[in-house]
Amino acid sequence: MKNKAVLICEECLSRNYEVKKSTGPTRFQVKKYCKKCQKHTLHKEGK
Repeated sequence: MKNKAVLICEECLSRNYEVKKSTGPTRFQVKKYCKKCQKHTLHKEGK
């Protein structure tokens, strides 16, 4: 089953992306472009 997950920028804490993620114990993290920081930063899955 896939759930909607929100990705949060590690530097400015803005919520930039929504992704579909399969359920599991680990949190999703990926490097993506942040519009507010204007650079590529690590984005982690929010609660």
